[in-house]
Amino acid sequence: MAIAGPHEPDRAGLTRLEEVGDWRWQLRHAVRTAAELARVFALSPEERAGALVAERSGFPILLTPHVISLADPRDPNCPIRRQFVPDLRETVAVRGDLRDPLGEEEHEVAPGLVRRYPDRALLLMTDRCASYCRFCTRSRWVARGGGSRSRERLGPALAYLRAHPEVKEVILSGGDPLVMSTERLVGVVALVRDVPSVETIRLATRVLSLLPQRVTEDLVRALQPHHPIWVMTHFNHPAELGPLAEAACRRLADGGFPMMNQTVLLRGINDREEVLTALFRRLIRERVRPYYLLQMDPVRGTGHLRTPVETGCRLLGELQGRLSGIAIPRFVVDTPGGHGKVPVAPDYVLSAGEGVTRFLAPDGVGVDYIDPVDPE
Repeated sequence: MAIAGPHEPDRAGLTRLEEVGDWRWQLRHAVRTAAELARVFALSPEERAGALVAERSGFPILLTPHVISLADPRDPNCPIRRQFVPDLRETVAVRGDLRDPLGEEEHEVAPGLVRRYPDRALLLMTDRCASYCRFCTRSRWVARGGGSRSRERLGPALAYLRAHPEVKEVILSGGDPLVMSTERLVGVVALVRDVPSVETIRLATRVLSLLPQRVTEDLVRALQPHHPIWVMTHFNHPAELGPLAEAACRRLADGGFPMMNQTVLLRGINDREEVLTALFRRLIRERVRPYYLLQMDPVRGTGHLRTPVETGCRLLGELQGRLSGIAIPRFVVDTPGGHGKVPVAPDYVLSAGEGVTRFLAPDGVGVDYIDPVDPE
């Protein structure tokens, strides 16, 4: 399939979906059942069986009309479909699968507040998303946690932050906090901002690719008084960066929100140099800095979407020297059990001796770097 260009098919009455500008309409008309999926896609046997399992007992189905408009209705290998349409292989467990791969339950210090690092904490604001990624790290909890947390339910988490001034940064996540109403979202942001020791807020969201209609001028204006807020986006494939997504990125950038993107490396979806190059080039054009290329977390039932770690190292090596430095993310493994992220990179050191290190340069030439001599 081509790596760019949204589809705008006329199916199930959903015509020219990208012109439907209201984000609430998008959520109301999202596909949620196997039968609805079959009306918009020519499902493969694996997709059809996987959708039935998901509908009955698995991780729920949810695709906005916007997501459907980006997908190829006929190709089961479409990179959009493979991210959001269930597959029967989700029922297969493989070695290394974990229910809670990042150990978030073990590191929960208050209801909804996870602390895995000394200086930052993660606040899970809602269990709802615009669409459900089949590789979701929190599939054990997303769509099953009771919706958005009320101010009362957030009380213990805010009390913990006030009692631990060493926590300087809070990541607001979920689910996706931007599927909350503007009033409720901004209310939570204001409560976190009122904690004197919190210097920086990160807003982790995928609505820019799945529900870009949500990023309105009103939303941007409502969040601006609470700067500094960094927006952590999630684009995995250049097909997700259509005109509406680009406009949403520009709206946030113009509003003074620094944006960093986290791409999950996915088998058969974006595990090729040309796909990542196209994605990262387009992101920096919209003032979104590629931040992480993430090795996929070993979530139970996602073995068919994971790549070997060596694949990420190889791809990073292929990007080095071909892309501007601002377009190259760090390749990171979030170690199972909640022990933190580890950067992984190709080995560019050919040899190291007394005061001389020989590097493999991007053009394939071996180059010596000579250490300075200590002054007498």
